[in-house]
Amino acid sequence: MGDVVSSHLDEGRREMITARTRDVMEQFGDLYEKQYAVALFNVVRVEIEGGGGTQSQLLHRKDPLAGHSIFSGSLFQYLEENRKWRNRFVSVPKSYNVELFESKTAHDRGLHPKVSINCAGYKALTSMEEYMELVNDSLPGIKAKTTNAPFIKCATQFPLILWHPYARHYYFCVMTEKEQNKWHAVLQDCIRHGNNGLSEEKAVQTLAFTNSVRRYRQVKGQYGTWEMMCGAPPQILANLVMETLQPELRNAIGPRLKGKVQQRQRNWMLISDAMYKQVLTQISGQYAALEEACEAQKPSLDVRLRGDMDMLITSKEHVISKIKALVMPKAEQLLRTSIQPYISSILESLMEPTSRGFSEVRDVFFKEIVEIGKNSLNGRGQEKLGEQLERLSMLAFHPVKMHSCYEKMEQLNLEGLQQRFDVSSPSVFISRAEILMREQMDNAVYTFEQLLHQSLESQGEEDLCKSIQKCQDRVLKKYDYDSSTVRKRFFREALLQIIIPYMLQQLAPSCTPELPRFQELIFEDLSRFLLVENMYEEVVLQSVSNDIMMAVKEAAVQRRHNLYRDSIILTNSDPNLHLLEETPPVDWGSKFGADDPDGSVGSGAEGKGFGGRRRQVVSMIQLEGLPIPYESCLEVPGVDLIPEEDGEIPEVKRVNEEDLGPLEDPKSPDSVDAIRDLISPVVEVVLPVPEEKLEDVTSGTETTNGTITMEDGLQEEVTHVTTIVEDSSRKSLRDKSSPQSILQELVGSRKQKELQEEAAILKALEEMEMAVQEEDSEQMAEVSTAESDSELQPLATDCSSRNDSGFQSLSNQSEPEPITNGPTGQDKITDPVDVEQLLV
Repeated sequence: MGDVVSSHLDEGRREMITARTRDVMEQFGDLYEKQYAVALFNVVRVEIEGGGGTQSQLLHRKDPLAGHSIFSGSLFQYLEENRKWRNRFVSVPKSYNVELFESKTAHDRGLHPKVSINCAGYKALTSMEEYMELVNDSLPGIKAKTTNAPFIKCATQFPLILWHPYARHYYFCVMTEKEQNKWHAVLQDCIRHGNNGLSEEKAVQTLAFTNSVRRYRQVKGQYGTWEMMCGAPPQILANLVMETLQPELRNAIGPRLKGKVQQRQRNWMLISDAMYKQVLTQISGQYAALEEACEAQKPSLDVRLRGDMDMLITSKEHVISKIKALVMPKAEQLLRTSIQPYISSILESLMEPTSRGFSEVRDVFFKEIVEIGKNSLNGRGQEKLGEQLERLSMLAFHPVKMHSCYEKMEQLNLEGLQQRFDVSSPSVFISRAEILMREQMDNAVYTFEQLLHQSLESQGEEDLCKSIQKCQDRVLKKYDYDSSTVRKRFFREALLQIIIPYMLQQLAPSCTPELPRFQELIFEDLSRFLLVENMYEEVVLQSVSNDIMMAVKEAAVQRRHNLYRDSIILTNSDPNLHLLEETPPVDWGSKFGADDPDGSVGSGAEGKGFGGRRRQVVSMIQLEGLPIPYESCLEVPGVDLIPEEDGEIPEVKRVNEEDLGPLEDPKSPDSVDAIRDLISPVVEVVLPVPEEKLEDVTSGTETTNGTITMEDGLQEEVTHVTTIVEDSSRKSLRDKSSPQSILQELVGSRKQKELQEEAAILKALEEMEMAVQEEDSEQMAEVSTAESDSELQPLATDCSSRNDSGFQSLSNQSEPEPITNGPTGQDKITDPVDVEQLLV
């Protein structure tokens, strides 16, 4: 692999990549220095004048993941070095980086991970077909046949692949579909968090950076939304460089790649990853130096701004009035003909999935609180209550619990509008809405915790269920109000992100050449804080803002999707509530005695959370002392967790990793019932019941003691007898037997089975002779058909019972028939009622 990269990325090409990256950073650096001063002016102005806006009703937690990790478990990773699958322990800390360790022991010792993946820009795929579609598009002119096998053979039927357009791909697999769904939800959460890499706390830097990236792309003629605007600033800039660099080198290197189609695709991915690493490394250092230089000038710029603020505002308003005279007539004409007819349809496309997602957030929160209230009524104890409240505190960061909310937003469809307004992908809006959902869920949970804690401190725990109900009602009212406010703001921002780039692109030929003359209207001392390009964009934004505001307001007035009108303001509902934001989070484990020191995960400073240990949001890690190459998502007692569902916890089968081999398809039981059958075998037997014992037996399960001889000659202990009485199509339900008598009759079951098999052979011969005789008479054939249909009904009943229960019948090796030589030893033929005996 190293030879392939070095042969195609020689010293000359690497120098070209370095020069191209340096040129991009120089152009971006000039824009960033200008935009930094403008962003600082806007931030300081808002600080002085006051931002206005609606105050949130819910509380906001500053560091919700303090003392927590997200996820850990084991899965298979494909190693490209030796082309083999190996078991790896995976940990996802609160940074949401996917860290791969050689084993759980290495993780517990605090060793550095073998690989740490920042998931920004990746896509999580669950099928090789979907992955190969993306790979086949990586090299234009090289089209792989659909029948060609992928260059990676997955070890199981449940792959998990992290795909990136420029960086290295990662291949994983698990043993069951349930595990695959859990891991996929976790990986999607890591991608969601990684894509949201711009810090809201650094308001000036983030505003300057986003404006600079937008201006850089506009200069290149790219106005629409950009799908690769994801990750931290160095990652976004690396994507910006690779956007033009990769196609150029692909056209130069692609035709020179040799080998089969799969090998060329594989080699190109290695070359692309090497390019991306080189670009990212260079940009990281250059951007850090650029940001440091701008931050060094911030104090002097801030002093100048505050001293000249009035003059700056006056000068800006004067220049904007001149720009409006030029732009507004053209903008209004464009607005009437090409934008206004589409605003309502765009808004409706956004509102439907977004509102369903926020409604699902409300439902998930409501169900969790109701469950806690039920358990408090059932008297499960304070320790159980403490565990549930600990789980609730991390509900917003539980990817499996929140998956149903995110799933609603994934249905956003802007098809038909993407080409008109140059929207590359709806993923930009989907990611933003999902981040807002998570924030609102955490705000609701945190507010509930603070209100409940306040109530318990003042009123005690005597009427706990009533306190929970009151706190729940208060939080839901606040959530409905905040949800409406957040969604309306999201709709306005999304409409602006869709429409403004389109307007700028349409107005650019007639308006952009006229802008330089407006620079003369700005004093030179103020020119650093006032840029004509930014004021021009503000004028275009103002031209369409009124239409967007009216469209959203109309939707709120009509109460569509549970939106509140702007005139509805919740004031002084809880005047002292926001004082609780400054209080530390409630440690429910310590309060109710549910803190279990045995559940510690990790050590050191990172592990010092609540109760002096790091808690895991989704606790599905490898059990102590087991290699577990097959079950990667196991619930661990003693670690704080939120169960993903109400089903059973997966069991584990011991298998050595070496037994798997690199390409084998390992097998494991498909369900918990199947594993339990291996531990406690269940024998299903169909037995006749004499008519005189009909009244003695009813369906049910009874405990008993005894033994039974299995087919292999081993004596198995019988602890339970389950009797299932089934109707016979030709007899009434009369022949029954008690479990005790049946147990006695089963002692000689092995001998009986041999006799039954002989009888079955004789019966089959008799039926063949009857079939020959039936051909002589059509009437006889009809009678025989009726009897055959009647005899097949017990077989269908038996198969249905077996499939539903997961039990394996020992009596279905041949067709049901009257049983000879029954348990009494008499040589008689009985036409019995079918009685299934399930012996556990």
